[in-house]
Amino acid sequence: MHVTTTPRQTTFNAMKAEFAYTNPMQAPRIQKIVISTGVGKVNKDKKRLELVEDRLARITGQHAAPRAAKKAIANFKSRTGDTVGYQVTLRGARMQAFLDKLIHIVFPRVKDFRGLKTSAIDEMGNITLGLKEHTVFPEASDEDAKDIFGLAITITTTAKNKKEAESFLRHIGLPLQTNA
Repeated sequence: MHVTTTPRQTTFNAMKAEFAYTNPMQAPRIQKIVISTGVGKVNKDKKRLELVEDRLARITGQHAAPRAAKKAIANFKSRTGDTVGYQVTLRGARMQAFLDKLIHIVFPRVKDFRGLKTSAIDEMGNITLGLKEHTVFPEASDEDAKDIFGLAITITTTAKNKKEAESFLRHIGLPLQTNA
């Protein structure tokens, strides 16, 4: 009889000796991936806002939610309620597909990519990374050079601490730098 193993079971088997797990439910997993971007200068340029929203939706496969300014800042000419960015939260199958695309397609396309710094992992087991150009994604590579924006990607895990998160992220294939 052939027994298939789940991703959690595979993670449990790989990490149980190092962290003394006794139950597969103790193994860390990814809860969600949050992709966010700012729209740059807060001007009332509807085309720019629509472009950013459209590109983010193409990259993630999900509608982007607008993020409003919480307070008015005169120097930035922003008012309370102005759209200052967009955010997408991915879970489930879309999250897994995005993570696979990020590891196998996007990171190899980033210029001078030498791995992710382990200092990007916080004490709660999450990692946040920034991409300067959204054009490294295959869905957005066909556009003008004048409309390039950056992305912040946060991968939220159930890891209890930084060491456990680092081991887990290496296990799932995230290209982390070695601390040598």
